[in-house]
Amino acid sequence: MASALELVIERNQYDKIIVTRNTPEIAESIGFLPGTEEEKMGPWLAAITDTLEVLHKNDVNPSGSMNYIMEKANVQMKSINFMRGRSIQNAVVLLDECQNLTASQLKTMITRMGEGTKLICCGNLAQIDSNYLTPVTSGLTYIVEKFKDFDGSANIYLNGVVRSRLAEFAEEQL
Repeated sequence: MASALELVIERNQYDKIIVTRNTPEIAESIGFLPGTEEEKMGPWLAAITDTLEVLHKNDVNPSGSMNYIMEKANVQMKSINFMRGRSIQNAVVLLDECQNLTASQLKTMITRMGEGTKLICCGNLAQIDSNYLTPVTSGLTYIVEKFKDFDGSANIYLNGVVRSRLAEFAEEQL
C-alpha cells in the first residue's frame, strides 16, 4: 500500500489504486450488507484501512480522517466478484490474500489489467485457510511459476512475520 501511494500521489505515474481480494467467509454468514459495492467491501478490506492508519497516523490533514488519503490517492475498494469484463487502465491494483485464490481466479484478474496498469499480488502461503488449496496448488504459486520468465514481472519474498510473535508462532505450528 505504501508503494502504491507513492506511485499515485508522489510520482503521479498512475491515476488510482484499486484494492481487491477474494471474499470467502471464515465463519457463518453475517447476512446481507447494505450499501454500495465500496461500502460492502469495507469489512473485507479492513486490512487496507488498518495499513493506511498505520502509515498516516501522525499526518495532519484537513478532514482528520482516512477519507482524505483515500480521496487524494483515488483508492477504490472493489469486489473480485465483479471483475469479469473489466479493462482496468492506468491503475495500481492491489490483489490481497492471493494465497487463497485458484489459478483460474488469478487468471481472471490478470487478464483484466489494461495498458499502464501495475498489478501487485500479495499473499503468504503459510496463511492459506482454504480447505481446497495447499502451497503447491495455490494460485499464488501458479503465477509465480508461470511469470518467472516474463519481462515485466518480479517477485519479492519477505522473510518473517511482522504482525506479531503470536502470528509467527501460529504460522509455524498450525
